[in-house]
Order: sequence, then structure tokens, then C-alpha cells
Amino acid sequence: MNPILALDYAGVAVFAATGALAASRKQLDIIGFLFLASVTGIGGGTFRDLILGAAPVFWVKEPGYILVCAAVAVVVFFTAHLFESRWKVLLWLDAVGLAAYCVMGAAKGLAATGSPTVAIVTGILTATFGGILRDLLAGEPSVLLRPEVYVTAAMAGSGTFTLLMALGFPLVAAALIAFAAAFIVRGGALKYGWTFPSYRSKPGRRPEDIP
Repeated sequence: MNPILALDYAGVAVFAATGALAASRKQLDIIGFLFLASVTGIGGGTFRDLILGAAPVFWVKEPGYILVCAAVAVVVFFTAHLFESRWKVLLWLDAVGLAAYCVMGAAKGLAATGSPTVAIVTGILTATFGGILRDLLAGEPSVLLRPEVYVTAAMAGSGTFTLLMALGFPLVAAALIAFAAAFIVRGGALKYGWTFPSYRSKPGRRPEDIP
């Protein structure tokens, strides 16, 4: 299995696990687990393929991705109670999924268009969209709106991969280095609270206060 395909399956499986963990926090039934795991696992890749005009999308051509999501959902359904803090596990698994999926998204964008800009954007969207859907559907605090850097980590991974490929690095080396770059940025943000300066101006006025 080539490294890009391996990262694709790894990203789907890990994101599916975060969706199932979100379902466990909401005490849903097995159908809820299957739904959230699948939406989270394939959501980012589906969005990427739609943007790139790849039809049918990846999981329609290869239904094994759906089976991976289902298997992960069942495993988490019976094991989620073993974790002391499912929210922390969810965040760290999300970091792994983000690191894998930003590389996969960048690789597909680069292969489809040859554009470094498109590659970086598709890497970011692939890595973040599934988590956004998960939090929205589960009613969880969005990882996108957490103070620690998130999108920046996906940008670091997809940007590193695109740069290394342009410099002529072997595919395996570029993928592994980019994965590490994204995970280090997101992992450091989770462990040490890395953030960018936030907006500090006065809040906007209410519509009724505007003359």
C-alpha cells in the first residue's frame, strides 16, 4: 500500500473514531455511532472530491471506506467507557486525523490540478471539514473555534508536503515529514496552548444601535 493511500485510510479511521466518541458523549445508540463515525470519517474527503470535480467521490468508488467507519464505530461503541476523558482522547485523535488528512488532501489536489495553491487549500479543507461536521451534528464545542491553533496545523502539513514535492523529495519522505509537521503544530497547541493573538478591538455594535 502506498503511503498516500495508507494516510487516507488512517485519516478516515481516526476521524471516524472521533465521531463515534462524540456519539458516546451524547449517549446515542449504535445507529447514532455509525452515522457520526461515517459523516466524520468521509466528510472531509467528500468535500474535497466535490470541489475537485471528482465523480463519483472516493467512497462510492471504494466502499471499503464505509466499512472502515462502521467497524470503528462498533469498536468504540463497546470500548468508549474505558477512557477516563473521552473529550481529550477525541482531541488527540482529531490531531492525528488532521495530520494524515491534510497530506492526503494536498496530494490529491496536487495530482488533480498541479497547482500548489489548490493543493494547500484542498489539504486544509480535507483535514478540517469532517471535524466541523462532527461538532456541529453532535452539538459539541467546535474545534475550529477553540483558542489553540487548528487550521494552521493543517496548513503547515499541506504546505510542507507541497513544498517538499516541488523540491523533488520522494513521495514517502514528503508525506511522512508533512504528517509530522502538522501533528507537531496541533499537538503542541493542545499540550502547550499555542495560539495567535486574538482580536482585541471593541465589540461590534448591535444593529439597533446603528443610526
